[in-house]
Amino acid sequence: METRPGAAPDAYAAALLRIDLMDVLAARGDAAGALAEAELARPVVTGADADRLDAAVARALAHAGRLPEATGLAMDTLRRLRRGGDPVTRVDLLSALGTAQALRGSAGCARAALAEAVATAADAGLAARAAAARADLALAAARCGDLPDALALFAAAEPGLSGERLARCRLGRAETLLRAGLPAEARALLARTLAAAESGGHRAAVADGLLLLGHAELADGAPDAAAGTAERARAAFAAQGRTGWTRPAEHLLLRARYAAGDRSPLLLATARAVAARLDAGGWTTAAAQARVIAARVALRLGRPDAVPRGVPVRVGPAALRAASWHLVALERCGRGDAAGAREAVRAGLRILAAHADALGAHEPRAHTAGTGADLAALGLELAGTAADLLAGEERRRALARRPVAVRPPRDPARAAALAEIRTLSARQAAATAETAACPILERRLLRLEAALRAGALRRTPERTPAPPSLRALSAALDGRVLVELVRIGDGLHAVTVRDGRARRHVLGPYAAAARDAALLRTAVDHADAPPPSALLAPLRDVLGDRELVLAPTGALHGLPWAALPELAGRPFTVAPSAAAWLRAHRVARRAGRTVLAAGPGLDHAEDEITRVAAAYPDAERLTGATARAEAVRDALDGAAVAHVAAHGRFRPGNPLFSALRMADGPLLAHDLEDIASVPPLVVLSACDAGRSTGGEAVLGLPGVLLALGARTVIAPVTRVADAESPAFMAALHRALAAGTPPAWALARAPATPGTAGFLCFGAG
Repeated sequence: METRPGAAPDAYAAALLRIDLMDVLAARGDAAGALAEAELARPVVTGADADRLDAAVARALAHAGRLPEATGLAMDTLRRLRRGGDPVTRVDLLSALGTAQALRGSAGCARAALAEAVATAADAGLAARAAAARADLALAAARCGDLPDALALFAAAEPGLSGERLARCRLGRAETLLRAGLPAEARALLARTLAAAESGGHRAAVADGLLLLGHAELADGAPDAAAGTAERARAAFAAQGRTGWTRPAEHLLLRARYAAGDRSPLLLATARAVAARLDAGGWTTAAAQARVIAARVALRLGRPDAVPRGVPVRVGPAALRAASWHLVALERCGRGDAAGAREAVRAGLRILAAHADALGAHEPRAHTAGTGADLAALGLELAGTAADLLAGEERRRALARRPVAVRPPRDPARAAALAEIRTLSARQAAATAETAACPILERRLLRLEAALRAGALRRTPERTPAPPSLRALSAALDGRVLVELVRIGDGLHAVTVRDGRARRHVLGPYAAAARDAALLRTAVDHADAPPPSALLAPLRDVLGDRELVLAPTGALHGLPWAALPELAGRPFTVAPSAAAWLRAHRVARRAGRTVLAAGPGLDHAEDEITRVAAAYPDAERLTGATARAEAVRDALDGAAVAHVAAHGRFRPGNPLFSALRMADGPLLAHDLEDIASVPPLVVLSACDAGRSTGGEAVLGLPGVLLALGARTVIAPVTRVADAESPAFMAALHRALAAGTPPAWALARAPATPGTAGFLCFGAG
C-alpha cells in the first residue's frame, strides 16, 4: 500500500474501506451514497488503489444512470491498464463498462466488454468475479435477444455466486425463461429462488421475484395462483417503501382476477381505481389495459353506462394505441353500434399487425400479445357472416402463431435497435416505479419503434399475412374442403369452405371437445381402441368424401385426427391457419437430395432407415456416430426430402426449444433457423414431434418447419410404437417416392395402433 504524501496510514486505511463500502451501497441501490464515499476517498488514495477507486466509481455511476460518465471513466482507466495493472481492477472496470453500455442500449458492445471480463477473471483465477461477470454477460445476451446463450450463461454463473448476487442471477434466468415462452420452467426456478432469498433475508429480491412469479403463473394458466402472488408482491413492495412498484403489482392482480373469472361489481370498481392509480404513476399503457377490463366487466354486468369513455390514442406504444381502440370498440358495443365496434377492432389489430411486422417475433414490450388476443376475441364475438368469422380468426392466428424468437435477427442494425428498445423499456419501467419517468427515454423508444415500422433499418421481416380472400382460398382448395375451428367464449364453432361457399357451424361446448381430445390422445398413446367422438358429426354433409384441410384451435391441435371416424382413411392435412396452408401450398416441390438420419436409443431406428432407403437408393444416410446434430442440420440444408427417426422432446410454451435427440445431443428447433433452404418434405419419426401448445396456433416442430419454408411435414402427435414404425415408414416412402401426394400417401399407409398418431401438416 503506497500512501499519498501527507496522508496518515489510518486515513489511507479508512479510504480503502470507503472503496469497499461503495460496492455495498451501490448493490443496495444507494448510488448517491457510494459516490459520496468516493469523494472522501479520492484525495487520499494513489497508484493501483486509485485505479480501484475508478472502477468502483464507474460501477456507481452506471447504477446512478450517469452512463456517459461511467463509460468514459471506465474506458480512460482501461487504456492505462491494458498492458498491465491489477487483474481485479481490470475485471471490475470491464464489468462496469459492460454494465454501462448495456444500460445505454449498446448490448453488442456490452457483450464484448463482459466477455473480456469473464476471460480476464478466469485467467487470473478470480472465480467469484468471473461468475459475477458471467451473470452480467447473460443479462446482456438476453437484451440482445440471444436467449439460448443467456440461459446457458446464467446457469454457468450460478455455482460461483452466493447471497443476493445468486438470487439476482436466478431472477434474470427466470425472466429470460418467461420471455422465451417457458413459464412453467420459470415458475419452478422462481419457487426455489424465493425460498432461498427469503431464508437469506434478501427482501428486495423477494419482492421482485414475487412480481415475476405472478407473471409466470398467469402466463402458465394459473390465474388464481397469480392473484395470490401478486397480492404478496404488492404487500412486499409497500413494506419496503418501494411504492412505485405497488402499481404494477396491482395491475397484475387485476388481470389475474379477471382471468380467473371474476366479473363482480367489486372488480369493476377495483379496475377503475387501479386505472386511475396507474395513470397517476405514469404507467399509461397498463392504465389503458385496466380500463379495458373495467369496460368488459361493466358490459358483462349489463351496465354500459359504467364503460369508461374510449378515445383513440394516435401516438405512443403499440400496446397503448391498440388498447385505446379496444376501449372504443367496447364503448360502441355498449351503445349497440356493432358495425362501429368491428371497425374499432380492425383499427386496433392493424396497429398490432404493423408492430409485429416491425419487430417480428422479437417482442420486447410487455402485454402486446395479450392485447392482441383479447382484441381479436372481441372481433370473433362481433363477426356476422361465416366469411367475417373466418377473416377474424385468421387475423387472430396471424398475431398469435409466431413463437417468440430466441436468437437476434441477422441484420446488425435491426438487432441493435431491438436490443436498445429492450434496455430502454426496462430503464423506463424502473424510472416510472421510482416516480422519475423520463420523457426523453419514451421519445427515444417511440422513435426506434417508428423507424422499425417504417423500414428505416432496411430489413423487412416476415409480414403478418392478411386474411386470404375467399376467392383465392377456393381456387387453391381445388375440390378440397377447408375446416377451420374457432373458439368463441365457451363455444366451439367451425367455418367450412367448399366450392367457393363459406358456412358457419356450431359444434358445441369447447370444454367438452377438449376433454374428448384428451381421452382420444390417451387412447392412441396406449394403442387402445379410440373412444367414440362426435366432434365432426355436424359437418358430415358438407365434408362428403372430399380431401380436407383442417385448421384446429387450442387444445385440439394435439388431437390424433385420423382416429376420428369421419377422417379414418381420408386424405387430409393439418395447418396452423388457412393463410399458412395457402403459403405452404404455394411452396414449389423440387427434386434433389434425400437425407435419412437416425438418432440413438431407438431399437429399430437404423432398421427403419435401411428400409426407407430402399425407396431412395442415392439417399445420404446419417446413423450411429455420424448422426451428430450439426451434421444432420447441415445435411438438411438444400435437401428435397428428409426423414429423421429419433427421440423427440416437446417443450410446451415455445416449440423453438423442442428438440430431436441425435448422437451427440439435441438438435434444437431454433438451430434449424440457420438452414438457408429447408426441405420441402420432412418426415419426423419421433414421438410427440407434432405436439402443440394448447393455446396458440403453433403446431410444435411442424409449425417451426412450415414457418421456415417447408411445404409438408409428416409427424406424430402421440407416442410411436418403435417396432411398428419401420414397416409403416417403408410403405409411406414407397408411395411418396412414386409421386403420391403426402396426404394421400399417409391415408393409404397400412396404419397400426402404434402408428395412428401420424399426421400430415402443411400443404399435404
